[in-house]
Amino acid sequence: MQTPPVDSPSSPPQHRAALRVTWVLAVCSALLLTLVAVEWRPLTGLDDDIAGTTHRWAVDEPGITHAMRFLTDWVWDTWTMRLLCAVVVLWLWFRRGDRWTAVWLGMTCLLGSLLQQALKAAVNRSRPVWPDPVDSAHYAAFPSGHAMTATFVCGLLVWLLHHYGAAHSLRLTALAVAVVSVAGVGVTRVWLGVHWPTDVFGGWLLGALVVAVAALIHRRRHP
Repeated sequence: MQTPPVDSPSSPPQHRAALRVTWVLAVCSALLLTLVAVEWRPLTGLDDDIAGTTHRWAVDEPGITHAMRFLTDWVWDTWTMRLLCAVVVLWLWFRRGDRWTAVWLGMTCLLGSLLQQALKAAVNRSRPVWPDPVDSAHYAAFPSGHAMTATFVCGLLVWLLHHYGAAHSLRLTALAVAVVSVAGVGVTRVWLGVHWPTDVFGGWLLGALVVAVAALIHRRRHP
């Protein structure tokens, strides 16, 4: 029997819903990318206001700022997330014997990181500059690499737990940890003054888009 097209009315409702979510994420990501690239004044003004406020807090609260630096440099760092992804890839390959999913996960994380760097180079947005900085970062600002990487790594791992039918309590715990990590890393980047708020929001959107596209691809191979 021939497989129905992805947009066919005979496609499963869950698949059609996932496809709609993917399109919404793609449109929102493209819209935000465009507004940032053209430096839309209402958006840049909002960025300035929020970043200026959080930077004053960071300077006035050195204890919190130190904790933020630890979290962003070690717990939620992009390389920490990539290492976590690599561990799961090895587990899938050797323990579960699901080599296709292991390759799928590894390639998704690799392509997500490449997409992030390509967008940084294309947009080439400058990071915030302060007379009294509390932290520093390299490369262009948009999108936030920390926010995007945490979003697609955590999102993919939560999706895999659902795919393999993990216990409900384990899935809830993983979801809670993922939400705290994704939201938390975004807060640290703005608090430390190394990203504009829209850099973080763009990273969240693009990371979620990577997860949505990857899940669609996986379901096509393993419906």
